[in-house]
Amino acid sequence: MDNAPSLSDIVTASPVATLVVGPDNRVYNTNVSAETLLNMARSAIIGSDISRTLRLADIDGRYDVWNSEKPLAAYDVQLHAGRTAAMEVDLMIAPIPDHDGWRVVSVHAKSEAQKIAHRRTAGGTRSAMGAAAILAHEIKNPLSGIRGAAQLLETGEDEGNSALTRLICNEVDRIAALIDRMQDFTTERSLVCKPENIYPLIDRAAEIAMAGFAREVKISRSYDPSLPFALVNGDALVQIMINLLKNAAEALVMRERSGPKPRIRIMTAFRHGMSVMLPGGKGNASLPIEILVIDNGPGVPDHIRDHLFNPFITGKRSGQGLGLALVDKLVRDMNGFVQFQRDEAAQETIFRVLLPIGMG
Repeated sequence: MDNAPSLSDIVTASPVATLVVGPDNRVYNTNVSAETLLNMARSAIIGSDISRTLRLADIDGRYDVWNSEKPLAAYDVQLHAGRTAAMEVDLMIAPIPDHDGWRVVSVHAKSEAQKIAHRRTAGGTRSAMGAAAILAHEIKNPLSGIRGAAQLLETGEDEGNSALTRLICNEVDRIAALIDRMQDFTTERSLVCKPENIYPLIDRAAEIAMAGFAREVKISRSYDPSLPFALVNGDALVQIMINLLKNAAEALVMRERSGPKPRIRIMTAFRHGMSVMLPGGKGNASLPIEILVIDNGPGVPDHIRDHLFNPFITGKRSGQGLGLALVDKLVRDMNGFVQFQRDEAAQETIFRVLLPIGMG
C-alpha cells in the first residue's frame, strides 16, 4: 500500500519504549515513551552507544547482548539509564529482516502495582504450598485404593475395560508422582531432564484429554517430522500439555454456542535463532523446540492477561488459577519459556511452549 506507515512512524507511535539500533550499536531512532521511561532527552539518546544508554546489571560484560544477531528476550532484569535509579524491566531485542546488524529494542517497565501484586502473590503461594504439603499425604491414601480397584477390574475379559483400567493405573501413578513433586514445590531443586522424543508425551496427554475433559472437542495434531529430541522431564511435559489442553477445553465451554465448532490444535515447529536470557545471570538458553496449543475460544479477559501465569489468577468462575501457574513453573524448571498470544484476526488463543534441544 502506498500509504503504509514506515518503520519510523511505527516507532514514534508505539506506546512501548522503543529504540532502533544500527550495526555500530548506535541509536538511530527512538520515541517519546523511551524518553519518558529513561528520563533522557531525545537528543541525548540519538547517536549514543546502546550499551552505555541501557546498562544492564549482571549482564553487560558477561554476555554479548548487543552484538548478537539472534532475537533475545530478557525478563526481570535490572536496568540503569542516565542518572535514574535501577528499574526492573523486560527487554526484547529483534533483528530487522533484510537489514544486517539493525535491531529494534523495546523496554517494558514493571509498574509498582505489579511489583506489589507479585509480592502478595508470592506470600500467598508459600502459604498454599504449605497446605499442599499436608494435603499431599492425605491424597495418596485414596489414590492407592483407586489403583487397587482398577487392577482388580483389569483381570476381567473385556478388552475395552482392560484398556481403560490400564489408563486409570497409569494416571494414578502419574498423579502420585506429581504429588511427590508438589511436596518439594518450594525447593529450588531442578527437574531431572534428558533428551526425549516429545511426540509420545504429547500424544499421551492428548489421549487423556480426549478420553475425559475434552471428549466433545476436536483435537488435531500437526507435527514437524524433522524435530529433534528436546531436553525435558517426560512427566512434567505430560502435565504441562494436560494443563494447557484442559485450559483450552474449559475456555471453549465459555464461548458462544452460535460460534464455530470447538477446536483445539496442537502444532510443533523448529524455530531458528530463538533464545531467552536465563534469570540469575545463567546466560542465554537456545529454545528452538516449539509446541503450540491453539483453541478457537473467546480468549482471556483483558484485565488478567498481564498476570495470566500468576497463581490464583483465573477468568473461570469455578477455577483456582493454579493450572497455568504450574505450567509456567514446570516449563521454567526445564529452562524453557511459555507465553500467551491472542490472534484476533483468526479468533484464536495460542499458548507457545519453547524448550531447549536435547543433545545426545
